[in-house]
Amino acid sequence: MTNSDYLLKAAIKKVTEKLNEIMVGKIEEATNIAQDAPEILKKEFDSLKESIIEEASRMKKAENIHENETKSTHQNSEIKKALNEIEVINKQIEIFNKKINNQIK
Repeated sequence: MTNSDYLLKAAIKKVTEKLNEIMVGKIEEATNIAQDAPEILKKEFDSLKESIIEEASRMKKAENIHENETKSTHQNSEIKKALNEIEVINKQIEIFNKKINNQIK
């Protein structure tokens, strides 16, 4: 065998060893990730669930505030309407009182 043959065989052997070493390392990493995946997924799911619950609560509070504002506006409208009616009645009573006072004199 020539020196070139030895160099070629040595290169192939070392490249193969290096590839095997890299592959074993990557397989170990993948195994560790696969073992940790359920816990990671559970944490992510719990975080998502908590976030959804918080958003639903925020939305409910916002809707309640809006409903209260709408109810308050409606109540204010009803109060204004009632006050206007009372004012009209007071004016009618005032007119009636004037008529009676004029008839008595």
